[in-house]
Amino acid sequence: MPEDQVSDLIQRVDGEDGTFLTEDDVLEVEELEIDGMDVESDDDGGAADDEDPEARDGADDLLDNGYDDSKVSFVAHEAAVFAVALHPADPLVAVSGGEDDLAHLWRTDTGAEIVRLTGHTDSVTSVGFSFDGEMVATGGMDGRVRVWRRVKGSEGYLSWEFLTNLEGPDEVNWLDWHPKGNLLLAGGADGTVWLWSLPTGNTLHVLSGHIASVTCGRFTPDGKKIVTCSADGVMILWDPRTGEAAFKLLPADARFRLDGGITCVAINTACTVAICGGAQGGLRAVNLVQGTVLAQMAGHEDGASIEAIAFSEVPIAGAASVTVLVSVGTDGRVCTWEANTFKLRSTGLHEDAVTFLAFAPGTTSFITSSADKTLKVWDYRRGSCEQTLLGHRDVIHCCAVSRDGKLIVSGGDDCAKVFIPGDKDQMMQS
Repeated sequence: MPEDQVSDLIQRVDGEDGTFLTEDDVLEVEELEIDGMDVESDDDGGAADDEDPEARDGADDLLDNGYDDSKVSFVAHEAAVFAVALHPADPLVAVSGGEDDLAHLWRTDTGAEIVRLTGHTDSVTSVGFSFDGEMVATGGMDGRVRVWRRVKGSEGYLSWEFLTNLEGPDEVNWLDWHPKGNLLLAGGADGTVWLWSLPTGNTLHVLSGHIASVTCGRFTPDGKKIVTCSADGVMILWDPRTGEAAFKLLPADARFRLDGGITCVAINTACTVAICGGAQGGLRAVNLVQGTVLAQMAGHEDGASIEAIAFSEVPIAGAASVTVLVSVGTDGRVCTWEANTFKLRSTGLHEDAVTFLAFAPGTTSFITSSADKTLKVWDYRRGSCEQTLLGHRDVIHCCAVSRDGKLIVSGGDDCAKVFIPGDKDQMMQS
């Protein structure tokens, strides 16, 4: 597609004049003091002593005896569930993708299948709904990206039809929908990043700047830029209108270098800062306006892979909002950070690797999934685990939270499950 047409499309998607970030948007790094959000942490920055062997033994006994906090189990997958997502407008609809080369749309209130999403020949590792929930995409290790859409004129989100199969990378590592429009982004193991326009399926750009597997990436929250990172420790900021790189950070820069490469990335709501997580336990804060490193963050064990990072914007009494930041890793640590100073705030623990992280939007609560077979509900303000959810009998790979924060969906080696956070009668207190 010609550059002027792509630029026009991006501007129409933004619904604005297409003006991107300027130097006036640079985040000012300052201490942010908020009443009621102080938390005590160890002087050495180490993990808090949250481990309780008796509680762990009790949880194992409960699982062995068939205890299950979940409200619904979805058991149509014949192998591990690697990815889950909840519909943005109707949390009664979920999508999951698995090792059985299938994805499913299903109901979270009954566990009934809505439609089986077929066509992959290898594991489905990425799933996601478009911003308005009218389309859903699946990405697999077979390199296929397949898109379905809601049947026009149908009531609710219970009728879907296949739309298109997109030409893309040789193996899909991740997918990300534009936050305001029908643009879909995918990163591949072959070092390429693909950008498509839906529902036409036209390829807008193939972003070629990485030489190693593109392990993570996403649109900035305003949809005006793209950040991608790779297994060789390279981060690139892209202009989606032109497909050109705005800047590139390399491991040759000692301040930026993350040994083992980059595994995950998160971007703050202001679109001024990205946090990159490394395969050996390090994190880097990057100024997206100037292309410089703001901080080297240490809170995880050396050698532990950072599995997920997330920002959240939380309303605070007497202030517009505050940005909070959390990271999780294979060391079992759940680290909360001061999002303005990048200082470690608190550290909690799972009994095994933490695989994913999801915030309940607009709150200080977040959810973590783990290889220890549990989901945990945390409070950022206290830096503590409020509740532990039991039900999975094996490793949990992923989790998602509905926009109203009232529903959690998780996927593991056994199945997909639905939990209701805050249902204290059904949860194990931590």
